Amino acid sequence: MTSGRPHTVTVPRGYRIGRWEVGEPMGSGASATVYAGRLVEEGPVELPRRAALKVLPTGTRTRRRRHHVREVAEREADFLSRLHSPRLVRMYETLTVDDPDHPELDGATVLVLEQAERSLDVVPHPVPSPGAVLTQICEALTHVHRAGWVHGDLKPANVLLMADGSVRLADFSTAAELEGAHAYSLALATPDYTAPELLWPETDARGTRIRPTADIWAFGVLAHVVLAGSFPFPGGTTEARDDAALRYVHGAEELRLSPGLPEEWRGIVRDCLTPTPEDRAADTAALLRRVEQAAGTARPPRMPRPKSRRWRRPVALVTVLTALELAGSGVAYTALRDEALAAHTPPTCEKPAVFKDPTHGLGYTAGQNGTWDFTIEQGDGGGQVREVQCLLRHLHGVMEAGDAHGSFGPRTHQAVVTFQERAGLAADGTVDPATWRALRKGGES
Repeated sequence: MTSGRPHTVTVPRGYRIGRWEVGEPMGSGASATVYAGRLVEEGPVELPRRAALKVLPTGTRTRRRRHHVREVAEREADFLSRLHSPRLVRMYETLTVDDPDHPELDGATVLVLEQAERSLDVVPHPVPSPGAVLTQICEALTHVHRAGWVHGDLKPANVLLMADGSVRLADFSTAAELEGAHAYSLALATPDYTAPELLWPETDARGTRIRPTADIWAFGVLAHVVLAGSFPFPGGTTEARDDAALRYVHGAEELRLSPGLPEEWRGIVRDCLTPTPEDRAADTAALLRRVEQAAGTARPPRMPRPKSRRWRRPVALVTVLTALELAGSGVAYTALRDEALAAHTPPTCEKPAVFKDPTHGLGYTAGQNGTWDFTIEQGDGGGQVREVQCLLRHLHGVMEAGDAHGSFGPRTHQAVVTFQERAGLAADGTVDPATWRALRKGGES
C-alpha cells in the first residue's frame, strides 16, 4: 500500500460509511484505497476515535474483476478475524456501502482498521532502531506461520509504525492458509520481495502455490533494505534486480551483500536468501531468536535470581525521545533508583524503568515493547510474552514466572493467574488490557 499511486477507489472527503466520516487518502494499492476515518457516531461497541478505512470496490468493475476483489476482501477479513497479535494490525469491523445513488461506491467492502502513524516505506534511511523494527516484523511472521498461514506480500509498505513506536504487519489480501506444506494465494507479491520460485510459479484454478519460505525470502530482502539502505541484488530497475536474483539462484553469480550491512546480520540475510526454498531458513521461531540476538534484544537462557526487594516509587519521570525509539533502545527512561542515570540508562529485564505512553500515561517497561491493549495467552510467544515474564518476576516479585524466554507456557500462565489474584482481576491467565495496565502501573494508580 503506497501513497504515490492513483486511487483504486475514490471516496469524497466527508462521506459517511457506517459510523465513520471519510478523511484524507492515506495510500492506495492494486485492489484498495485506504482513507483516514473519524468516528462520528457512538455505538454499542466502543471504537477508537480514529481509524483507517480500507475501501475495496467490490460492487463495481467487470463481473470477473468484482469476484476477484471480493475474494481478496473476504480473505483479509477472515484472516484478521481469526488471528490476533500485538504485531498484526487490528480490524475493528467490516462494512458494506449501501448507496445506489453512487454506483461507483455501492457494494464496496470497507475494512475498519487500526490507524498507524506511517508505513516503513516512507521512513528515510537510516531507519531509527532498525533492530527493534526487524525483531517485531519477525515476531509477526512467527505468529502468522505458527497459526498456519503465509503472509505473501511482506514489504516496507505493509509494515506500519504506530504512535507508541511499536510495529504492526498489515495488508493480508494475499494471505493464504496452509494446506500441508503449501498454501494457495490469489496474487503474487511485489517483485523486489518475491521469492525466485514465485517468479514462474505453480498456478492452478485455486491460485498460486506458496510456502512460508517465500515470506522468509522477503524478510531477508527487507532486512537488507532496512539495515543497508539498498536491495541485496544489483540493478537500477525492478526487472534488472529480478534478473540478478535469478542469475544468483541459477548459480551464475554469487550473492554480494552490501558492505553497509552490519556483520551480525550478514549470516541471517544470507540464510533467508538461500536459492532453494527447501534449504532456506524455514523455522521462523528459530529465525526470530537469531534476529533478537543480532538486534541485542535477546535475553540469556537463565538469569540470576534477584534480591528479594520491592521496587521503590520512582523519584522523577521523563518522556520518550521519539515514538519509534520507544520500541528500541534509544529511549530516555527514568531509572527506578537513580534519577541521575535517567537519560542514559535504558531499562532491562532485571530492572524495569518508567516511560510515558501518549495514551495511557506513565508505566513501567522492561525494555521490550510499548504494548498496553493487546491480549496474549498461553501458547503465544515473542517479545510481548518476554516483557510479561520480566515484569512479573522483576517488578512484582512473582518468581514462578521463571526465565524470560518469551514462551507463554503453563508456568507463565500460572504466574499470570497468581498476579491477577493479587491485583483483584479476573484470574483466567490471559494478559488482557486490564492485566497489562496492572503490570505496567506497578501497583500505583
